[in-house]
Amino acid sequence: MPHWLQLMLESLPSLLWAALIFTVPLTLLSFVLGLTVGLGAALARLFGPKPLVALVRFYVWIFRGTPLLVQLFLIFYGLPSVGILLDAFPAALIGFTLNIGAYTSEIIRAAIGSVPKGQWEAAYSIGMTWSQAMRRTILPQAGRVAVPPLSNTFISLVKDTSLAAAITVPEMFQAAQRIVATTYEPLILYVEAAILYLALSSVLSALQTRLETRLNRYGGFLEARS
Repeated sequence: MPHWLQLMLESLPSLLWAALIFTVPLTLLSFVLGLTVGLGAALARLFGPKPLVALVRFYVWIFRGTPLLVQLFLIFYGLPSVGILLDAFPAALIGFTLNIGAYTSEIIRAAIGSVPKGQWEAAYSIGMTWSQAMRRTILPQAGRVAVPPLSNTFISLVKDTSLAAAITVPEMFQAAQRIVATTYEPLILYVEAAILYLALSSVLSALQTRLETRLNRYGGFLEARS
């Protein structure tokens, strides 16, 4: 067996374990919490009072306009200067959540804005309250529009979790770094890590395609093309 293949096989369990214990949970938790933050920020931006709108705009401006790596460093290494100490995983979770929340808020805001005004009027005409109209009429239609960009954001997040290695989260990329430190084989190990990230992204891309096809089963480009 070639040396490079043997090394890959020997290191594979460690990389998969790190992915299972840290990469996948960090991705899922960050996306769910970020999506919640994004929905709240989008609704505040569209329907909130002016001071709240200004605050949300400032939040989105900050987190979309600065690198994610810098945000993680500020949270993990910077906050202790003001007495706020966080472990690596919670610091990464907070950083990813706030970053994802900023991006998803713009996606959701645009999706809600794409719903025709007539849908609001139709909901009100049959006696729905604002919350009922939002829950039963607007969000289902907006969700269909938002699925592709939100799916892309989720797939990007899977790869971005590798940045958590910079603040000592022992996720998959840092596991590869640790093995490199003992084997002195950076090319082989980093290629293996890249292949695993590619595999995860490919699976998610396939699921995204199936979801989009299902949402377009009643018409649209995907339906017409098939």
